[in-house]
Amino acid sequence: MASIIILCFILGYLTIVFEHPLRLDKTVPALIMGAVCWALLAIGFNNGILSVIDTHEHVFSLIGADHAHGAHEAEEGFMDTLLHHMGKTAEILIFLIGAMTIVEIIDLHRGFEVLKGYVKTNSKKSLLWILGILAFILSAIIDNLTATIVLVTLLRKLIPDRTERLWYAGLVVIAANAGGAWSPIGDVTTTMLWIGNKVSAVGLVQNLVIPSIACFAVPFFIATLLPPFKGNIKLTEGEGLTESNRLLSSSTMLYLGLGMIVFVPIFKTLTHLPPYLGMMLSLGVVWLVSEYIHPEEDFTEEKRHHYSAHKALSRIEMSSILFFLGILMAVAALESLVFSSVIVEGKETQVGTLRYLAEVLNRTVPNQNIVVMLLGIASAIIDNVPLVAASMGMYNSPIDSSLWHFIAYAAGTGGSMLIIGSAAGVAAMGMEKIDFIWYLKKISWLALVGFVAGALIFIGMNSL
Repeated sequence: MASIIILCFILGYLTIVFEHPLRLDKTVPALIMGAVCWALLAIGFNNGILSVIDTHEHVFSLIGADHAHGAHEAEEGFMDTLLHHMGKTAEILIFLIGAMTIVEIIDLHRGFEVLKGYVKTNSKKSLLWILGILAFILSAIIDNLTATIVLVTLLRKLIPDRTERLWYAGLVVIAANAGGAWSPIGDVTTTMLWIGNKVSAVGLVQNLVIPSIACFAVPFFIATLLPPFKGNIKLTEGEGLTESNRLLSSSTMLYLGLGMIVFVPIFKTLTHLPPYLGMMLSLGVVWLVSEYIHPEEDFTEEKRHHYSAHKALSRIEMSSILFFLGILMAVAALESLVFSSVIVEGKETQVGTLRYLAEVLNRTVPNQNIVVMLLGIASAIIDNVPLVAASMGMYNSPIDSSLWHFIAYAAGTGGSMLIIGSAAGVAAMGMEKIDFIWYLKKISWLALVGFVAGALIFIGMNSL
């Protein structure tokens, strides 16, 4: 039964990878995969074939539960595990919906025209570096996913040719993931390590900012030598990098929207509440201002619906939200499925499937640096959240150990090697309909070069 669940996950993921040849939206296999994995897990559990483990390493099983009280506790444990993973997934989805809605409100008020006005060049090379630096810095402040959404939206304003735009979007993903890796709020995995007292904010910045710069700068430098980034941007007739499309509300909504997104980690620091609550507050404030602000001189009630948050909500990529729901729940099923036992501190302990894989990898490859780099490469295929969670359970290194910093770097930047390997990549894929195979051929090797360059610099810094 365990093998069937793993096979279901593999087949579902392969279907997602080949969505374009199959002409099937990736959301469909993700939703089916998430539901079927949990259904099979429940059938196996209820028939006493499979066991389930929660995030506190408590194992629940009907095997040997020969009395009603024991069976009831096991069933409650299963449901609590499912609800826990659903709750964690819902937190991410609410955060994403809030961030996407704020970005869409800014876009309705043409706020990105303000950023567009800052770009004074039509040179492809110069534009590439400007966008890369923006992505690198923004992702460290507001997170790599939101930074990607903002910059891909900006790209639509700057580059009318979709073929040219895809190259920039692919490299923005690399820069955004690199920028998120050295900030405690830049990526969900660094946040996990930060909250879990594995790294400090200062230690993370000090140890990862230089490797992250290399991870971003090396592929960008190589890209400037490639044909797609030679010459100037091809603009359609009458199109230009001007500020003529601004509204009266453009600057206000841009700075308010981005400011409220930046406020989310501040809210978390002050209240110690989950980030999605801060995003709810931020969305509420932006929505409130959008209800009363006047975008035009002759603004009338009849025009209000053109700039309303209701319209912004209708423009959200709900298919991307549902894709996250399916894929995160499928990964959670693998994380919860007890696959085998490993020896932990001289005692045989049952572990989940992903934890077992990590333990096997650790035993097979004795060099920790190679193991962490393999985890980074694996994060391009398997969600980096459970990989980092597994690694947090594998090692007992002290806070700010070089191991934790390297894991933060590898998990944060390794996902750039595949378009579906990171939240930023999935967002760009959904917004620009980037083909998986196109990204694999054109961008993946650049991401790999940057990943290796940053990793070697990190290893060199620590050896010195």
